[in-house]
Amino acid sequence: MELTYYADFAVRLVNTEEPARGEDALTSVEAVRELFGPSRQAARRATDTDVTRLRAVRTRLRAVFSAAAEGDEVRAVDLLNALLMEYPCSPQIAGHEFRDEQGSPKWHMHLAENAASAGAGYAAIAAMGLAFSLTDLGVDRLGICQAAPCRNAYLDTSTNRSRRYCSDRCATRANVAAYRARKRLESGRTADSAQPAAAPGDR
Repeated sequence: MELTYYADFAVRLVNTEEPARGEDALTSVEAVRELFGPSRQAARRATDTDVTRLRAVRTRLRAVFSAAAEGDEVRAVDLLNALLMEYPCSPQIAGHEFRDEQGSPKWHMHLAENAASAGAGYAAIAAMGLAFSLTDLGVDRLGICQAAPCRNAYLDTSTNRSRRYCSDRCATRANVAAYRARKRLESGRTADSAQPAAAPGDR
């Protein structure tokens, strides 16, 4: 379903914070506007209140991803349902920008931007998009990056459901760390095997 595209709103919001590093990019109205992207009219209405609201929503969305990554499907769904109830969203049929060969509108679904504030609108779109992804692709497609200290959220769109990292960079870093750990272990074993056996009288 094409509305799964909106799940990226949830991923972008969650990843404005890196808890393990103590970093937070969601600190200004401009940061809120950047979340929406260049084509969103609602971003122009952003205020300082939206920064606070979206930080709270971000914490709750991260909890959804974390529960899913831990295999707790029921908790993930319950947390997301609570957001959907608090931030309702209305899908609408739209035909702008897309035309078929005859020049007629190519109808498709959009999530309406009719919330009272920019932050509430973003939260509604993020929650609804994530809900469509969860039900269409499966709860196990929601993940938290396993490359420490990164804790970014991601959506697994791989064909074999094998994704474990938020990016190629994190995957490479994790693979290098695992390789070095194996080498250290092998070196330790080699050193142990090189030690001469104790003579019977030494025991």
